[in-house]
Amino acid sequence: MAVVAIPANTSALLLDIEGTTTPITFVKDILFPYIRDHLEDYLSTHWEEDECKQDVHLLKKQLEEDLRQNRACPVHVLDQTVHTDEEKAIREVVENVLWQMEADRKTTALKQLQGHMWRAAYSGGRIKGEVYPDVVPSIRRWRRHGLKVYIYSSGSVEAQKLLFGYSEEGDVLDLFDGHFDTNIGLKAECKSYERIAERIGCTPDEITFVTDVSREAKAAEDAGMNVVVVVRPGNLELSEEERGLYTLVTSFNQLQAAGSV
Repeated sequence: MAVVAIPANTSALLLDIEGTTTPITFVKDILFPYIRDHLEDYLSTHWEEDECKQDVHLLKKQLEEDLRQNRACPVHVLDQTVHTDEEKAIREVVENVLWQMEADRKTTALKQLQGHMWRAAYSGGRIKGEVYPDVVPSIRRWRRHGLKVYIYSSGSVEAQKLLFGYSEEGDVLDLFDGHFDTNIGLKAECKSYERIAERIGCTPDEITFVTDVSREAKAAEDAGMNVVVVVRPGNLELSEEERGLYTLVTSFNQLQAAGSV
């Protein structure tokens, strides 16, 4: 297994989750089915609670934006205040959420509701976060060499913290210096990575971004970050051109701090 030196000017690593620290199958086969299977019951149970009302309000705002942008979507009001039939209102929210999930959307409104549902599942012991076996030892090694480690995922910050706080390795949240989600911007947009660098307090070229998605890699590179693309089983296959553009690794074990190579 070839060793890859993390660029010497790197002070922080920025890690994707799905397909990078965590198998895609965990998200697709465990997390997402949990939402589909429990969504209606969750809404029925929590419908009158402030947090649930806020979740529905954000979904409504997203729907209004979708309609302004002429996106195809279920056309419902999504507002608890306009229905006397609570069951009908809940069904409309369910329909909207399932439509967004089927379209693989990454909206903040969707991710917030999902995060709240997963919180109940994690804390109740029904789900444990899965990470690749090379992830935790590698992050500990990087930190021993003075590198900071951050997470950037389309999943909400709360969902990120749940995954690592209730992981099969135990609570490993102390390994991370911070978390970013789509509130900072979409992952395929260059500006998002510029904002992250500003938030961390360093220049983009002092950050190495690790992901499995080529369009995210390009956005980060365009912002001036160093980029490493992870090739894991089950990840979307890279084209020959993409393979020639980026540094590739199959395991975090290959990524070594400059002083340790």
